[in-house]
Amino acid sequence: MAPAIGYLLPTRERVMTGNPGTRELLELARRAEALGFDSLWVGDSLLARPRHDPLTLLAAVAATVARPSLGTAILLPVLRNPVVLAQQVATLDQISEGRLILGIGIGADTPAIRAEFTAAGVPFEKRLGRTLEGLRLCRALWKGEPVDWDGRWKLAGQVLGPVPYRPGGPPLWMGTATPEGLIRTGKHFDGWFPLGPDAPTWKARWGEVQRSATETGRQGQVTAAMYLTIALDDNANRAENTLNEYLGTYYAPAPVAMMRRVQACYAGPESGLVEWLSEFIAAGATHLVMRFAGDHQRHLETMSKLRSDL
Repeated sequence: MAPAIGYLLPTRERVMTGNPGTRELLELARRAEALGFDSLWVGDSLLARPRHDPLTLLAAVAATVARPSLGTAILLPVLRNPVVLAQQVATLDQISEGRLILGIGIGADTPAIRAEFTAAGVPFEKRLGRTLEGLRLCRALWKGEPVDWDGRWKLAGQVLGPVPYRPGGPPLWMGTATPEGLIRTGKHFDGWFPLGPDAPTWKARWGEVQRSATETGRQGQVTAAMYLTIALDDNANRAENTLNEYLGTYYAPAPVAMMRRVQACYAGPESGLVEWLSEFIAAGATHLVMRFAGDHQRHLETMSKLRSDL
């Protein structure tokens, strides 16, 4: 079966270039829908890599396009109060009529992200426990039943309204690469949504997720996704330069070489892209989410033509 193809809207890029207006982002969403893309995605960061708030923007996207799934790539739920987040997500899922996917993570250990946590008043060292408890609380609230909770947050018979459009709430896709995270994903989450770095490594890690899911009676219940960064150009050297400049600007001051080691990136001609993507598909990926390094209109058009070859 052909994989689903997703497109990451360039919210970070728009803010970096001093052009935070959303009209062109919504036009890109409409164009992607017209070209047959299966999903549209928005990144998340408060201060470390400034961009639009993902849930607010996705509400506008949901009202703009009718068919594609809509997702976060990826959301840091720990930076939000889970009761507030549960209400926001339920509302967004109602607006999108059940098309929402929450790609989630706990945050990488970098100085910028630590500073972001400090600014939000959230302890960085406890982020995993807070994330997991917060998501459990969200899922409890999404049932629409009275919730009693005695943990980091306190609830006594509280009921959330509205509940999500999709019973039980949107699927949660975990972005992780640690051995413990892979096991946790197989046990508790609806999808695995890593950054990379290559097809053989992805396949080995996906095997760990599948083993964990099988051991807990969840075989076949976890979606295998992938986050990919792409710079297309018939001139391979020019494509490499474009990708390196893009990553250097996007993640500054992190070294480009480091980012390329941990992320799945392709720079080169169209023919090579089909072969590269096919490696991930052969490894088991069923949903490919693409971030384009510049010239989004051209990349969208090209990918739309190439997907029949996958």
